[in-house]
Amino acid sequence: MERSYSNARMANSFTFWNDCVEPEDLEEMWMDPAVSAEWIDVGETKGQKVHLSRDPDGQPYLTQTEMRAVSDITVRRHFDSILDSEMICAIAELESDRKPLIMRYSKKTKETGLGILQVFEKTAAWLAGGQGYQAYNVDDNPDLLHKPFINVYFGAAYLKWLTDYQNNQRSEEFVVRAYNGGTKKATHKSTLPYWKRYLAVKESLPSRKHGDAGPSSFRPTNPASPGSNTDFTYWDSRASPEDMEDMWNQSEICKEWTKSKEERGKVRFSQDGEKRPYLSRGELKAVAEIIVSKYFSTKGIRVPLVCAIADTVCMRFVNGIKKHVGILGVDYSTASWLYSELGYRAYRVDSADDLTKPFISMYFGVAYLVWLSEYEGSQRSNQFIVQAYMKGPDHVDLEESCPLWLKFEQALSYYEESKRDSGSCVIL
Repeated sequence: MERSYSNARMANSFTFWNDCVEPEDLEEMWMDPAVSAEWIDVGETKGQKVHLSRDPDGQPYLTQTEMRAVSDITVRRHFDSILDSEMICAIAELESDRKPLIMRYSKKTKETGLGILQVFEKTAAWLAGGQGYQAYNVDDNPDLLHKPFINVYFGAAYLKWLTDYQNNQRSEEFVVRAYNGGTKKATHKSTLPYWKRYLAVKESLPSRKHGDAGPSSFRPTNPASPGSNTDFTYWDSRASPEDMEDMWNQSEICKEWTKSKEERGKVRFSQDGEKRPYLSRGELKAVAEIIVSKYFSTKGIRVPLVCAIADTVCMRFVNGIKKHVGILGVDYSTASWLYSELGYRAYRVDSADDLTKPFISMYFGVAYLVWLSEYEGSQRSNQFIVQAYMKGPDHVDLEESCPLWLKFEQALSYYEESKRDSGSCVIL
């Protein structure tokens, strides 16, 4: 049986954000567009103390917007943006409801979890001493683990350690279940309910619907004012009127765009902190559904596989990443070959720039997947198709553990929760 209670000694000092973060942390919080909008909305003023929200029992808590910002900032500063910020946010929901003063004592382990991510004192000490995570010193004052940035730092450090447990790249499911029950219980039935709750919570996070690419990513809640320095890329410049009409006819997209105050004829892409345009997961799924239903409905292909590949290869960035062009990373020579030799001509592709248009990249990406599914006349497994798409069909090694496959499986969980058979010979 577990019990939770607030740390009474520190409760009086947690009235304001200024009481639990450094000035530079608060400044960076103000720089987050979603946080500043939320704080200004409730009457906070930059340069003055910012109130922490409180529940009906008077317990301070972080809003989901604040939690996302703390997570994003911590991941960007200390972990080279390689940890999934949404993973941290979802675990915070499960562990503490985002309440920094929560303490939970377990009679079974005889340990007390502290703060937002329920970090144990001995875990923080081990991470600092044995693993080199020394951005904060909590040896002499473990109460510091109640401070949001310090708690998330050590919680994230433990998650990072779990991702490479025993020098093996671990799946998201392993990491989350191990965080809950320890590495020995990562595959035990006792941690399965936690994993299922985690998936449900992660799916419900607002950031998954409106700003889910990377650190400080955002779609403004109001149109940019005249003279604004923000340069947006617009959907309407990268899609035909017919494709845009199909998007507006998707109920979830209509809700998403309406909530973001988008207007027909002038729909903005979301942007990350470097102002790179990207598709939200909802938008990506909608484009995939439209393309698959229109042009590949008899090919046995399913939307989750397409979306997971886009997430893995190009992180849904409109222009792609490095040599990978567009949301599905299809190069011009491949698209041109599919168009001229295999007869995929629903969209023209006259230059590489055409592949930065989401519908065109999606169309030729799916066409390539269809071709790979029957490579050299054989029905191919999911693992072959994914590796072949990312590395080329001549470089597939099904016997070797493939980090790309593990990343793909993690991405797939965003779009499909059911169990999947990696050896099946149908496209997911």
